[in-house]
Amino acid sequence: MTTSAEKGGHPAMQTPPVVSPQAWEEARQQLLVKEKAQTRARDALAAERRRMPWMAVEKAYTFDGPEGRASLTDLFAGRRQLIVYRAFFEPGVFGWPDHGCRGCSMVADQVAHVAHLNARDTTLVFVSRAPQADIARLKARMGWDIPWFTITDDFDADFGVAEWHGTNVFYRDGERVFRTYFINNRGDEQMGSTWNYLDITPLGRQEVWEDSPPGYPQTPTYKWWNWNDSYVADAAPDKKWVEVSEAGEAAFRDRQAGN
Repeated sequence: MTTSAEKGGHPAMQTPPVVSPQAWEEARQQLLVKEKAQTRARDALAAERRRMPWMAVEKAYTFDGPEGRASLTDLFAGRRQLIVYRAFFEPGVFGWPDHGCRGCSMVADQVAHVAHLNARDTTLVFVSRAPQADIARLKARMGWDIPWFTITDDFDADFGVAEWHGTNVFYRDGERVFRTYFINNRGDEQMGSTWNYLDITPLGRQEVWEDSPPGYPQTPTYKWWNWNDSYVADAAPDKKWVEVSEAGEAAFRDRQAGN
């Protein structure tokens, strides 16, 4: 089959065949088998990631932030987990001073509301070498609310992000900080959703279905979800939402059993 695109002078697309609804559903079910296998493999990889060894961070690092100087520990904002994306916005970067790197800016555009990460004891920050005044100006122009700090020392060189973008993950135990994971290159392009960020943290999504080491925090799936303006620290799940989500899960199980 060829499409009407060729009428506009573009090369004809060799599109897939058009079939009946029954044949289409059969094809979808065949593909779904592979998609479910991929999902299970992704979950297994995340479980393995949660068992990676940790590296102690022995060196002190200092950043500039909206409220002045901040240590790496300060970047956690009191939470246990920290995700740090190195964004290129500084003199010498294409787009300076009006814009950050196009790729890093696309990453920033895709970041989900950080309240959902915060609810899982996780903080996300971006870091660049641009001064805070320029970062504040860029955030206002682009509509970004991500906490964004200025690198002032060797943090980028020490954690593999001096010459290229990358995402580092850290865990805080009191005043001790550990590096737990690092991802860059094409691994960064999938980042942005709450789920993908949590999947690279040492604690994961913290839901009961996950394969995590003994003693890791876990709560029932769906029950902790909330509107981004309604999370309250240490609050119990909303009773009405628990009822709604349980009814949805039951209906889904019934449909699956009937297939």
